[in-house]
Amino acid sequence: MRPPKFWEEGAPVPFWALALRPVGAVYAAATARRLRRPGVAAKIPVICVGNIHAGGTGKTPTAIAVVQRLAARGVAAQVVTRGHGGRLTGPVAVDLRRHTAAEVGDEPLLLAAFAPVWVARDRAAGVRAATAAGAEAVVLDDGFQNPSVVKDLSLVVVDAARRFGNGRVLPAGPLRESPAAGLARADIVVGIGDAAAQAGLGQTLADLGHDGLPRLSGHLAPVRMGIDWGGQRVFAFAGIGHPEKFFATLAAEGAEIVGREALDDHQPIGPALFRRLEAQAQALGAQMVTTEKDAVRLPADLRPRVLILTVRLEIDDWAPFDAAVARLGL
Repeated sequence: MRPPKFWEEGAPVPFWALALRPVGAVYAAATARRLRRPGVAAKIPVICVGNIHAGGTGKTPTAIAVVQRLAARGVAAQVVTRGHGGRLTGPVAVDLRRHTAAEVGDEPLLLAAFAPVWVARDRAAGVRAATAAGAEAVVLDDGFQNPSVVKDLSLVVVDAARRFGNGRVLPAGPLRESPAAGLARADIVVGIGDAAAQAGLGQTLADLGHDGLPRLSGHLAPVRMGIDWGGQRVFAFAGIGHPEKFFATLAAEGAEIVGREALDDHQPIGPALFRRLEAQAQALGAQMVTTEKDAVRLPADLRPRVLILTVRLEIDDWAPFDAAVARLGL
């Protein structure tokens, strides 16, 4: 599903969409009721990486960066995630040699390259499994609106350019809960975007009365893997929250995008869909290219036919995070 235009900040709202506002209010109230449930306190620190916007903000790159930062501090962290798009309910330890995206989801496979990962629909059970396996801390991926586990530190990831869209809750807008409610529970805001977008996010936080929240500012940067994108004719496809960001990054690297296809987030890429995309690329005389997240959903025997643009989150200054985890004894 592609987000409707009226979800964007300042976009005109069609008259029929006004009827969605009461539904959004009901959704927000249901989320607030759910969050009042008591959670289980873990024996080790739980660091939550979540968001208020429904998808596409950069949670997975942030979780990877957090795991790497903890490792640099000598902390053996493990990740607990729901495994969106996978059929296993867990708790199950992700095995890169055995598991597929259809079993555990695409994001757990990416995360498992950096730390042990547990897929668990029951997050509390996942945290217990990680603790029993020797974790010194848990990074709870996309658990900000899940009350089952007490969070010791909550990072809210925000796309600094899109911020909170029209400020309304699903389906009237792109949010899981109101910015006021979400930011009130946040310990750190992680803004992802360029300098102009970061300034806009700062103003939005000030307007909401949360300019005092500690912030991490960062941007997604391509990893240099020996591929010269300059002038290369490519057919780009992506099934992520906002494929346009991938297309823009690829173009900024110098690639000539002669064809593109935006898939749904987490959309399975089976042989039939792959053949169609490959036929489009061949007709254009172009090389197929996709994201790292999409690549793990490709049939294994077809992956060598696609180039991958890999990105990582680069944080300008980790000091607010380092101070927060030091207070947790990490």
